[in-house]
Amino acid sequence: MKNTRTTMRLLHRYIGYFMAGIMAVYAISGVLLIYRDTDFLKNEKKIEKKIDVNIPNDKLGKELKIKGLEVKEQKGDLIIFKEGTYNAKTGEAKYTKKELPYVLKKMTELHKSDSKHKFYLLNTIFGVSLFFFVISSFWMFNPKSKIFKKGIIITIVGLILALFLTIS
Repeated sequence: MKNTRTTMRLLHRYIGYFMAGIMAVYAISGVLLIYRDTDFLKNEKKIEKKIDVNIPNDKLGKELKIKGLEVKEQKGDLIIFKEGTYNAKTGEAKYTKKELPYVLKKMTELHKSDSKHKFYLLNTIFGVSLFFFVISSFWMFNPKSKIFKKGIIITIVGLILALFLTIS
């Protein structure tokens, strides 16, 4: 048992050092995603582009990749919305978009990937490593010690809290 505990402690330590940089990136990008509905750290970018003509108002947001686009008014062929304008006759769209700086934008993509995304391997390694930390943390202390027993109680409270917040 002592040999397994020593091995788990060593693995926990060195994998932890390896994962520290990755966890910092995930932590920063996770906080940024919480505030994605605000303009926090975003830069304004002016965009002028030509798209198809006569796009219906309800499809314009999807075409311009603007979530929740709401047409304010229409003056002839000119459609006016909060972010800019679209000329239905010429297809000319002029609008502003607020985006995170390039590096921060790429960091937030870590949380949005699936099995076909270029970050799938990093995300898989990260998830498996976090699960390893969960398991290996139970080898940090002698199971008969007072601190281990308190740790089990705190783990159960954390698990219940996470499940409660997820379900509610």
